[in-house]
Amino acid sequence: MPEGPRPYHGAMQATRVRSVVTNVVSPVQDFIRTESSSGIVLIGAALAAFIWANSPWAAGYFELLDAEAGLRFGEWSLEKTLHLWVNDLLMAIFFFLVGLEIKRELLVGELKSRRRAALPIAGALGGMVVPALIFFAFNAGTPAVRGWGIPMATDIAFALGVLALLGTRVRLSLKIFLLALAIVDDLGAVLVIAVFYTETLDIGSLLLAFAILGGAFAYGRFGSARPLAYVVIGAVMWYFMFKSGVHATVAGVLLALTVPLRHKMTSDQLRAQIQPVIDRDDFAETEGPIEHLQGILHRAHSPLQDLEHMLSPYVAFLIMPVFAFFNAGVAIFGGGDVAIVSSVSIGVFLGLILGKPLGILLFVWLAVRFGITDLPHSATWSGMIGVGILAGIGFTMSLFISNLAFGQSAQLDEAKIGVLAASVVAAVVGLAFLSRNLPSPLTRQGQASGDPVEELAG
Repeated sequence: MPEGPRPYHGAMQATRVRSVVTNVVSPVQDFIRTESSSGIVLIGAALAAFIWANSPWAAGYFELLDAEAGLRFGEWSLEKTLHLWVNDLLMAIFFFLVGLEIKRELLVGELKSRRRAALPIAGALGGMVVPALIFFAFNAGTPAVRGWGIPMATDIAFALGVLALLGTRVRLSLKIFLLALAIVDDLGAVLVIAVFYTETLDIGSLLLAFAILGGAFAYGRFGSARPLAYVVIGAVMWYFMFKSGVHATVAGVLLALTVPLRHKMTSDQLRAQIQPVIDRDDFAETEGPIEHLQGILHRAHSPLQDLEHMLSPYVAFLIMPVFAFFNAGVAIFGGGDVAIVSSVSIGVFLGLILGKPLGILLFVWLAVRFGITDLPHSATWSGMIGVGILAGIGFTMSLFISNLAFGQSAQLDEAKIGVLAASVVAAVVGLAFLSRNLPSPLTRQGQASGDPVEELAG
């Protein structure tokens, strides 16, 4: 007599499919969690720097920034202050990770589909143009107009950190929109740095840097893409980019574009390894098969995914906090000549706190109104307003561009005051607005269960 259907076979098959989909979705969630958590560390580092810079021991803080460090081999030497090593070298690693994120989003992420990409691109464009115009309005006709790029950026870590405080009230689709918007923002900031904040240009060094970049593309195309090789290639390319006059951090973004996204297994090879695991009778009842499946998917990752996964914790919990510590110390209580209220600080503050949400909402509304794109699934206009407010948290990239625009001057400190004040206000106002306007988990239809599949499916 033929054997009847196995008990719970349908439920087990659904669990198998859910496990596979969850493993595909989880890298995005892991990245969001990393960025969210690092925001807390960033706040601590920035607060420590600010307190030290305004304490009786402030001289020690600024002596630390100006301490000389360098490399020397025979007659060759490269010496910089610790502050510049952090801003030029460590931030090149940060920009390398930004480049990996940009490439992934363009090829397989939110920016792959033209219609889906149009929404964060429109929002990011408005969030760059309007803040720059506001800063320009306050500083037109003065040398300080050079800082127009400062209020254009969004800090992913801080913004996602604030969203994380609202828990499951924020749909994953809204978080992904903010992430994609911030990544496009970063791409715009990189272009601004490369084009508008390069004063002198050594063509010979620049050509050597691009020759090394060509070699990196060839290695990524035909080589085995080992991380150590990219460390060596990146270090040499960084040096020649630094000597060329283009800011050395641009080398990090360009090098990231050479890292291959091709997977280490074909679809058939991956299916051949996964199918026996999900066909096991005990798949839904034990942890072993699920862990085995996770291992298979991890081994199938591309070199780009491996590097992104490896670097994310170091960038989030080491490099960005160190950068914050070395750049957030502004002495405003030490009797110096820093003007807390100036055309620079007001231009930066209003550019971030007003220009960002107005620009993002205006351009997003126009894109939706003319049928170019749609709002994220389950997102509301009140949620988009809240995200626009949070995008006014500039911090990391805004402080970075402040250094490029003003160097060591009183205007640099004024710009930092504007960035720090706007970031705090944007975080508080954005959190309050979203807390008031997002539905509570108990009343929202289709309450989130924490399941990434349900969150994406809506």
